Amino acid sequence: MNYKKISSLIFAGLLCLVSITSSVEAGNHRDENGRLKVLYHIDGNDVGVAKYAMALINKHMEAEGGSGKIDIKVVVHGPALKLFDKKDADPVLVKKLKMIIDKGVQPEMCQVSMKLFDKPLATLLDGFIPTVHPVAVKRIADLQEQGYIYIKP
Repeated sequence: MNYKKISSLIFAGLLCLVSITSSVEAGNHRDENGRLKVLYHIDGNDVGVAKYAMALINKHMEAEGGSGKIDIKVVVHGPALKLFDKKDADPVLVKKLKMIIDKGVQPEMCQVSMKLFDKPLATLLDGFIPTVHPVAVKRIADLQEQGYIYIKP
């Protein structure tokens, strides 16, 4: 065999390997039912960003073909907690949050943030649950390790 033929075979082999690796990695972002796993992270105190995040989540669900095609986790912590207070929440944010909750998304609020800001779950908008791990950043890291695609609006 000549050098060109060997180089072509090596290149073709590498191309196949990259293709196989990409397919395997893409498969890690789907659950056992084929739903795309996505994590939305909200931690800032800008109500405009929070409303935008809710709109993105809603559009993302539509783009994937509905809630049966996508598994979305929403983790909220830090200063963003104040945006979801029952007494002071922006009405448009409340409406957008309700839309995604009605579609099956169950947003999680950081347990540590609730303690730091002295805002128990009962003072927050309906639909929140405490984060699975008390520390939100640990929860976020765990979800990423499980193959959830990270999005931070």
